[in-house]
Amino acid sequence: MAKETPAYIDSLPIGRLAIIPLKSCEKIGKRVDHFLTEWRKGRDSIHKGNDSIEGYERDTYILNAETPRFGSGEAKGILKESVRGDDVYLLVDVCNNSLTYSLSGQVNHMSPDDHYQDLKRIIAAIGGKARRINVIMPFLYESRQHKRSGRESLDCALALQELIDMGVDNIITFDAHDPRVQNAIPLHGFETIQPAYQFIKNILRHAEPDMKVDADHLMVISPDEGGMGRAIYIANNLGVDMGMFYKRRDYSVIVDGRNPIVAHEFLGADVTGKDMIIVDDMISSGDSMIEVAQLLKQRGAKNIYLCATFGLFTNGMEKFDKAYEKGWFTKLVTTNLVYQQPELLDRPYYIGCDMSKFIALIIDTLNHDASISSLLDPADRISRVLKKFENGEKI
Repeated sequence: MAKETPAYIDSLPIGRLAIIPLKSCEKIGKRVDHFLTEWRKGRDSIHKGNDSIEGYERDTYILNAETPRFGSGEAKGILKESVRGDDVYLLVDVCNNSLTYSLSGQVNHMSPDDHYQDLKRIIAAIGGKARRINVIMPFLYESRQHKRSGRESLDCALALQELIDMGVDNIITFDAHDPRVQNAIPLHGFETIQPAYQFIKNILRHAEPDMKVDADHLMVISPDEGGMGRAIYIANNLGVDMGMFYKRRDYSVIVDGRNPIVAHEFLGADVTGKDMIIVDDMISSGDSMIEVAQLLKQRGAKNIYLCATFGLFTNGMEKFDKAYEKGWFTKLVTTNLVYQQPELLDRPYYIGCDMSKFIALIIDTLNHDASISSLLDPADRISRVLKKFENGEKI
């Protein structure tokens, strides 16, 4: 069956498309560019050969930009091509800790702060010449510091306001830790996108042969009360029940900047003999996710699929290796929206969700000034992939 041509392609683009993947997003940026060039070369659009729309079809949409550093560790942003009148999309991964720079002769790993500063440097280099500036920041900078408790800084809100003040029109992120942080910039574009469809598709693609998607054989679990929204959405689309753990913390003690978790308490139906999908926004150290999986196993759960948009694995993979050997989980699913450690990709239990095609679709749609509502709510696509699974078709 021929691929359906999107309806938006005959509408006028906002401006000539330009993509600037910062060094932290180089790999995924090249894949996004590949999809965009292939689509625009292969589609029958009224813009082909239209001299009034310059550069609609090109060999690459990536603009040459750099953020070189001086020996002192200071840096600057450089654009090596014109962006005048362009619809610019900046891609940055603030969690990419694989990049280094020299600081007075010492090797220094780039932190989220370094990546954020580099983003601002490129925006400053654009200097207001672009038609529109869009920032695609999959892991929202400082999103874990999204609310104030006592005498604390409110870093995420400050960063959003700073970007808007610099001339950014739209900020696109994935699975924001708390979407309410967009209230800091209520008059500007802010979208937080859930990879629910990609999770479901990849789980069904790699599921155990006896998996059944119904309320008697499958449950979706939120490991804490903050993640109930995403778990409810997935459970409703799959037509299954949802369960939730809540964390009992010791508020009299602070360890590493947070109150330690005393226990995880479960709220939900009987899990005996059912497959579990545990879904969260991120895996940092992984302690909570593994403990929840262990508790579900003790309650008689069958196969357990761990899903997280961002796999940070700040303490390495050893504890996941041990948990897998003990049979506490079956598969681990994360996206490539943040840097993936090479050792993660080699794990036999790991399933990677490539989000580059989805990002390319978002960029292509927005460049044509079309609505991305269908991308924000992928219920129809989830329904189609479920039918394929039930019919035994290839997903």
